[in-house]
Amino acid sequence: MELRTDLAVEARELAPEEIRDVDYGCEEEKGLRIERLNIKTKRAGQLLGKEAGRYVTVTLPPLTDNIQDTDERLPVIAREIRRLLPVNGLVLVAGLGNPEITPDALGPKCVARVLATRHITGEIARSTGLDRLRAVAVLSTGVTGQTGIETGELLLSVVKRIRPTAVVVVDALASRRLERLGCTLQITDTGISPGAGVGNHRTRISQESMGVPVIALGVPTVVDAVTLVSDLVCPEGDCEQNDLREKVSPKGRAMVVTPREVDLLVQRASKLLSLSINLSLHSSVEVSDLLSLM
Repeated sequence: MELRTDLAVEARELAPEEIRDVDYGCEEEKGLRIERLNIKTKRAGQLLGKEAGRYVTVTLPPLTDNIQDTDERLPVIAREIRRLLPVNGLVLVAGLGNPEITPDALGPKCVARVLATRHITGEIARSTGLDRLRAVAVLSTGVTGQTGIETGELLLSVVKRIRPTAVVVVDALASRRLERLGCTLQITDTGISPGAGVGNHRTRISQESMGVPVIALGVPTVVDAVTLVSDLVCPEGDCEQNDLREKVSPKGRAMVVTPREVDLLVQRASKLLSLSINLSLHSSVEVSDLLSLM
């Protein structure tokens, strides 16, 4: 049975054997478990069901615990984001998802707190002491059902117009395990397929489609119901997929499971991501000065 997950580390766990051209490493820092997965070839990516590239998975205490502005974990996460970004140049930060649906609202809520600085230039920047800030543009894309525009089409239009050196996209993800919800952050340079976590595939947003590096950040907020049941009932994967899918998703009604406290989870996950993104983009600015601008 195919178990749906957006997390590369889970895809590696599901692999029946070690795959060549896949490097894996793990370390602990500031109470965070940081796993690095580097899929070197397209063939290795196909075997894992993931795009070739770098994946960083950060496991932290549940995000239903509060995130402080001075949290010592933030610089660690910011460093991991910065490693995948170009050193200089304009960066476009885009929040993907539907702000009206709580488990899908991570992207819009995150970018609402990301500093937009592209318009602060020249004498205004110098006189206000903001000339050390990196140029950043911020966009909340909405979803195709609201706008009638594919998220990839919208982003590509903006990229062609403002010509950033990189795009950072933030979106909610799907995991295969309940224990990963709200305590896992994935950072990757392979881009993202909006809606893939709930089976609603759209045009992939990647360097190939955008023409510039695309860094994707996400926190899992849902588990596919069929994946969850198969994990609990058939841990060895010996269930009949069609029979199980019919029972869990009758009449083709695909279902996902999300925590009861998902509103709190999304609120604090968006805060963690926005603070980390700001710190990663404006590394030359003191943290206290940066926080005063937010």
